[in-house]
Amino acid sequence: MGWWVITKVTFREAARKKILWTAMLTGVGFLALFALALHFQIGDFDARGTAPFVRYQILDAMLMVGLYVVDLLAVIMAILTAVDTISGEITSGTIHAIATKPIPRWQIFLGKWLGFAAMTAAFVALTFGGTILVSYAMGHVAPEHPWEGGWLVLLECLLALTVTFFFGTRFSTLTNGVLVLGLHGLAFMGGWLEQMSGFTESAKLVMTGIIVSLLMPSEAIWRRAAFDMQSPLAAALPFSPFASTSIPSNLMIGYGALYLLIALFAALFSFYLRDL
Repeated sequence: MGWWVITKVTFREAARKKILWTAMLTGVGFLALFALALHFQIGDFDARGTAPFVRYQILDAMLMVGLYVVDLLAVIMAILTAVDTISGEITSGTIHAIATKPIPRWQIFLGKWLGFAAMTAAFVALTFGGTILVSYAMGHVAPEHPWEGGWLVLLECLLALTVTFFFGTRFSTLTNGVLVLGLHGLAFMGGWLEQMSGFTESAKLVMTGIIVSLLMPSEAIWRRAAFDMQSPLAAALPFSPFASTSIPSNLMIGYGALYLLIALFAALFSFYLRDL
């Protein structure tokens, strides 16, 4: 049960370093801002006597934008909170305090990964679930398939977290952060290239977007989550972060899950071989 001990230690260290509390306060701050924006918009609707159909569609669009921001925040938080975990401890030598104990390396690594995975899940639950609750409580608007969307957002975050751990076993903290954020940025660009292909009808753009998604499928997972959660009217919009021009298939989602598992095993193996 060494991995469980390491998981609890990871939580305590994160709380002591204020990583956990900073992430949670950021989530609460976002929810407060989102609630304030909804309050102003609903007040404007009441003053203008806006038709219920128009009112619903605008609030639904605001909800999707809020969830889009949640997805971005959650991925960035997953990367930044964990970027120094393995690489920083190896560089500073603090990993020796754990590695010299009779605990297999794989349990050390798995315990740390599970600790940060749990923190990531808590952040997603707070921000994703909180955004939906605020939207429903104030405007009676909710996404079409919130559970499917929430699990996909969590999958995307865990994928980014796992890639961060993998690079952390080989590179310094700064290099690790640049690599993971750069990959996620490329994935974001690849997703938009696929969306633009619906206007240009360019097979080369589609192929470029698919290749980039295969290198890092994080953005493809979000686009599928957005498609599952959006309203029928939003699905008809030709160009937006939630457009259905290019919808990632179940095969791509399966590839994303497999990508996560391969990255996790590769990181475990790399950490096992690393000279500490």
